[in-house]
Amino acid sequence: MPIIWHPSPNFGERPADSTIDMLVLHYTGMPSGEMALERMCDPASQVSAHYMIEEDGCIYQLVAETKRAWHAGRGQWRGCSDVNSRSIGIEIVNPGHEFGYRPFAVQQIDALKALCKAILARHDIPAHHIIAHSDMAPDRKEDPGELFPWQQLAAEGIGLWPDEEAINPPSKTEKTAENTDQSTYHDDQVSTAIAAGEHYPPQNTAALSESDAGTHRPNPAEDATSSKHEHTDCEALFDSLLLQFGYGPGDPIHNRVAFQRHWRPSCLNGHADAQSIAILKDLIAQCPPTA
Repeated sequence: MPIIWHPSPNFGERPADSTIDMLVLHYTGMPSGEMALERMCDPASQVSAHYMIEEDGCIYQLVAETKRAWHAGRGQWRGCSDVNSRSIGIEIVNPGHEFGYRPFAVQQIDALKALCKAILARHDIPAHHIIAHSDMAPDRKEDPGELFPWQQLAAEGIGLWPDEEAINPPSKTEKTAENTDQSTYHDDQVSTAIAAGEHYPPQNTAALSESDAGTHRPNPAEDATSSKHEHTDCEALFDSLLLQFGYGPGDPIHNRVAFQRHWRPSCLNGHADAQSIAILKDLIAQCPPTA
């Protein structure tokens, strides 16, 4: 794996008691890799990374791994607010959302996989510490974005990915006392499901019979209030689990979208739905609790 040494003056010393136990992946978010490389080597920019990978797979090293590159900035992950001191940063050339975000090139991702494996062989970096820039700074960053192939990396031992059943849970059926129609499972009762050890709680969809109509007349106002409370409970549950997983105590919506961007990229709505919570619970089960 050839690496071109292209030194940047933008780095500092790591604290004497720091351990390299994080890997942060970024996109450059500039029109070209050449412009990104120039910026990271400009003393006035005050930014850098340990590595940059061009779209053709060419790898540049700008800062020695023993040094503290300036790539992460303000943010935190799993209680650590000085991510630069504990991490290695890799910039992956892509114009990003501002300049025409596009899928990452195959040769670029192949080079990234090889580089990550080499880094992991040198440093004890757990899977739950391999993160997106947007994971540690969800209020201000989107990179490397929803097109980044996290699942491919996880398949080769680089980072976390949820179990298939968390992504595509098996369908469930329930017979009611009145009929044998399938029950549906809806998002606004996730807290009940968690308490019961399930991902999706059942909702009885059997229609009221004529004899029920006089004593079980629906009340739209009560239903709306109940639904609102259940939705609020789901949001509180999701937000609490995100903090447990490692996100910082910032804006909950930013945390939710950052999580979805990494682990549920087909849905970036920031909603506390059942599938997002199921995926998050599966990921939490794969890593140790926060300190």
